[in-house]
Amino acid sequence: MASFKKILIANRGEIAIRVMRAANEMGKRTVAVFAEEDKLSLHRFKSDEAYRIGEGLGPVAAYLEIPEIIRVAKMAGADAIHPGYGLLSENPGLVDACDAAGIVFIGPRAETMRKLGDKASARRVAMEAGVPVIPATEVLPDDMAEVRAMAEAVGYPFMLKASWGGGGRGMRPVMSAAELEDKVLEGRREALNAFGNGEGYLEKMILNARHVEVQILGDQHGGLYHLWERDCSVQRRNQKVVERAPAPYLTQGQREELCALGLKIARAADYQNAGTVEFLMDRDSGAFYFIEVNPRIQVEHTVTEEVTGIDIVRAQILIAEGASIAEATGVASQAEVKLNGHAIQCRITSEDPQNNFIPDYGRITAYRGATGMGIRLDGGTAYSGAVITRFYDSLLEKVTAWAPTPEMAIARLDRALREF
Repeated sequence: MASFKKILIANRGEIAIRVMRAANEMGKRTVAVFAEEDKLSLHRFKSDEAYRIGEGLGPVAAYLEIPEIIRVAKMAGADAIHPGYGLLSENPGLVDACDAAGIVFIGPRAETMRKLGDKASARRVAMEAGVPVIPATEVLPDDMAEVRAMAEAVGYPFMLKASWGGGGRGMRPVMSAAELEDKVLEGRREALNAFGNGEGYLEKMILNARHVEVQILGDQHGGLYHLWERDCSVQRRNQKVVERAPAPYLTQGQREELCALGLKIARAADYQNAGTVEFLMDRDSGAFYFIEVNPRIQVEHTVTEEVTGIDIVRAQILIAEGASIAEATGVASQAEVKLNGHAIQCRITSEDPQNNFIPDYGRITAYRGATGMGIRLDGGTAYSGAVITRFYDSLLEKVTAWAPTPEMAIARLDRALREF
């Protein structure tokens, strides 16, 4: 089994620091990359080495420039790259470039990404595996007359979704034909800027739904576990803001049914490393419908770690080195993955609540976090004196509360939030 000596994190902020911490605990050196606009970002200073990338490029474009990432990895002598979430994390081109350079990509294979990272393709995988899906169109063509015909065939209302990427980017509710064209053009522009690909499709909207997802881990030896489920129903502008595990409204039978569906899709794709299979649950019927696979670590992975005791990022690294899931997690079999208590996470963001929560920026003159019994903080850019720019996501820090019951976890998180 290979053992990485140095890992480059092709990301920034909170997730870059999260990966660095796991790698440091394993005795591995870490390499950070940063755009010029991010030269004061905390992730730069948490790493063993840090290099500026993307000279002459924009603040986000710098992180999307695959040749730059590979150049720095080679120069620094990194033998593996972890993509984090967002940015290039779902781009199979980065995996191909890693393979060509002899660098290990810590995540699924490029073939799997193409099959599942493209949400339209992932729907086909789900249907072939016998997993229920929500009615939707194919990838939308450029011709708006064809788009209108496809929409009429499925029926309003819809959710416009980007074929590549996540985090709510490129998503728009489309309630009627009158707003279709504007929403499609807006969504394409946003997806193109965020992921370098503007493809999208229309998915029938379930108006009374819960958003619930299954965390999976697959190894290079055919092993596959689920780590139970998370509820992510509390969202704003199609981006999750509160996440919890397990979903308190599910019966044990529903929980097992949902996780079995997640494993079905992962098995059909021969999935390796960490990923998340996302579903909508119709509150009226109780039925589950597959919506997408995120072939990467998720922002909300912390709540699953808290209730299972499994360090998912550490497991990602070990699996990429060739370990089995049992070796990577310390859990001998699926039957031994147990749920313990309840966890709930909130995101601390730099947003203006008096101006429709638009992202805010400037210097943080004072910052007081919260700790105490059962509280976990995953920091990114939050500290006194930090300069928050307008170029990136507004996430400063994540706070996760664990307790034996849902009510205690909510009370603990409420207390922690009031201390910020």
